[in-house]
Amino acid sequence: MNQKLKPDWAGQDYLSKFVNLLIQTKPLYNLMKQQARQVIIKTAEKNGVPWRKNYEHLALSGAKQQLATITNPSIQYPDYYQVPFHAYSEGNLCWKAAFEAPSATYSMALRVWKNEPLTWEAAHNRLRGSFHDMLALHAPQTVRDILDIGCSVGISTLTLHRYYQQSQNHPVRTVGLDLSPYMLAVAKILDTNAEISQWLHAKAENTGLADNSFDLVTLQFVTHELPHQASVEIFQEALRVLRPGGYLALVDNNPKSPVIQNLPPVLFTLMKSTEPWSDEYYTFDIEESLDKIGFEKPKTFASDPRHRTIIARKK
Repeated sequence: MNQKLKPDWAGQDYLSKFVNLLIQTKPLYNLMKQQARQVIIKTAEKNGVPWRKNYEHLALSGAKQQLATITNPSIQYPDYYQVPFHAYSEGNLCWKAAFEAPSATYSMALRVWKNEPLTWEAAHNRLRGSFHDMLALHAPQTVRDILDIGCSVGISTLTLHRYYQQSQNHPVRTVGLDLSPYMLAVAKILDTNAEISQWLHAKAENTGLADNSFDLVTLQFVTHELPHQASVEIFQEALRVLRPGGYLALVDNNPKSPVIQNLPPVLFTLMKSTEPWSDEYYTFDIEESLDKIGFEKPKTFASDPRHRTIIARKK
């Protein structure tokens, strides 16, 4: 049997069009959005993630006082970033999304190994570790400068930085970049020991960073939130800021994963209602795009049951 390239509920298939029609029906969309949110919160709290406690802690943490200093006032938000997603009307441009992001991030790993008796801490460590294992095998052995694009509240950035800092005998400079100043304000709070060199509020398509200045650029669970053209422009920017021989590495949902392809109808409908660029992501040939942009032929690995890691080297 030939392996399907994508789920039937994504792209232009009849099932996908039917689901999209449901999502475009406003009363149904509002209901689905709230249901999707409740599924995420219940999954988290049932497995010990203190969702409400984490929210309250960050709301009182001083993150709001960081906003003015971290915001780049010259940013013009692209249209794709100003649509509702993740069950938030303002997308990532609000405190609610930022204060709930750590709990949502931790609960994400629970869905990967839902049939195994893992704590949320163990599941999260396993999720991050599966990506780091791929980097150890297929990315550069010496890394001094890292750029984590779409870093959100910095959980991916901190774990990646610590991985390289602990595995090498020299300092590592890591930059976390995101388009949401709310997320970056929380990232700065969570970076209690100031391990990250810079939390940068910038467009990933135009970072303002110097040419040939990084050994590794990562996009961790970011690309599924982007339309095709934005992804292409971000890949081009990654190529520019990477040193020759440097690597771009991304981890995200795997369109070929049997787990993803066989999600129950309720779950894939809820997921699409909170991820407006799903159809573009699941029909986007990332490897071909990276090849055309000028990277060496990318390598793709199923790094866990739901996700793939794609690694490409700059010539």
